[in-house]
Amino acid sequence: VFSTDRIIAMSFPSSGKQSFYRNPIKEVARFLDTKHPDHYKVYNLCSEKGYDPKYFHYRVERIFIDDHNVPALQDMLKFTASVREWMSQDERNIVAIHCKGGKGK
Repeated sequence: VFSTDRIIAMSFPSSGKQSFYRNPIKEVARFLDTKHPDHYKVYNLCSEKGYDPKYFHYRVERIFIDDHNVPALQDMLKFTASVREWMSQDERNIVAIHCKGGKGK
């Protein structure tokens, strides 16, 4: 996990067997709800898999980028515009960004 005051970069929030070696989705949600209640948005940059956005109160945006690949310029512009908009709404807002393994983002 990489973190600044307003940006968290992590691996995929997983459930089932994958939660043994990736971030358990319920623990990620608990952390965000405890530390940043109502002031976080999750960005799923993984094209390969998704999850139910209810875990994060439907504050999830998905941008489909294949693992170990460079995103299209259009996708990067969409992503950065969305992050900029979210961050500008409130100085307490943070973003949690992940791809599949947590290395590509």
